[in-house]
Amino acid sequence: MPSIFNAEQQAHWQREGWVLVRGCFDAEETAILRAAIEQDPQIAGSLYDRRDAEGRATRMATWNHPGDSVYGLAARSRRVVDTMESVLGGEVYHYHSKLTAKEPLEGGAWEWHQDYGYWYHNGCPRPDMGSVMVALDHATRENGCLQVLSGSHLVGRVEHGIVPGEQVGADPQRVAWMLERLPHVHVEMAPGDALFFHANVMHRSDANRSPNRRWTVLFCFNTAANDPLIEHHHPRYTPLAKVEDSAVRAAGVRFAVGEDANFRKTFANPKALQQRFAAAATAVADAQPPPKP
Repeated sequence: MPSIFNAEQQAHWQREGWVLVRGCFDAEETAILRAAIEQDPQIAGSLYDRRDAEGRATRMATWNHPGDSVYGLAARSRRVVDTMESVLGGEVYHYHSKLTAKEPLEGGAWEWHQDYGYWYHNGCPRPDMGSVMVALDHATRENGCLQVLSGSHLVGRVEHGIVPGEQVGADPQRVAWMLERLPHVHVEMAPGDALFFHANVMHRSDANRSPNRRWTVLFCFNTAANDPLIEHHHPRYTPLAKVEDSAVRAAGVRFAVGEDANFRKTFANPKALQQRFAAAATAVADAQPPPKP
């Protein structure tokens, strides 16, 4: 199956780094995905919080292998995989997937960052990577929809550091430069819409200050030729078995089985960043004058 992008969408990807596909999953498929993710005991047992600078939490679950759950089949579907292979220029594999659940009036914000800002430090040599965000609920400005800086993927990788809270954020000076020059787009989505975006697209989201939840599921991909140089908490190249788009509806509300999905029960910042900032904190502490006797 070829890419689902038309010529205009393909050009938009090249120019802006992202494409929003309305109704990528239809209402029945979205209802199945939503029910499975809400009810799967493995997801429920793997939820963890990722806090922002104000202490607000986004509830998350992360799994490394798609498996045969219905949401794993969605990640393996040709509409997703063939399109990612088309825009990234070759065979891809499933790097990981995650649920980001912003609960009403509680869900936290995300700082400006590039996914490759993390993934570079996981040993991925090139930014030949991308993600597909599928909306399970309406995503609006009020409940913290994704925001992107269009064309930021062309700037290249920006240095990232650990910021207040539990997140990694991009260099504020570089972000400010981009905000002055690039379109700042709030990507509002309806259930079933899918946002395809490059790993170097700068993006963030606000806290959910509305009475409506905002749940999305993200499928993240790496190219086979970009196999990470180091072992880390996400997989190295693993061949991906594609399925037909009809597999989602045919499976119905199917949960993950056993250890197939390899759920993670907490977040993990790249070790290189952790070590760098631990060393910086030690240097600052060592530079402090000794207390007066």
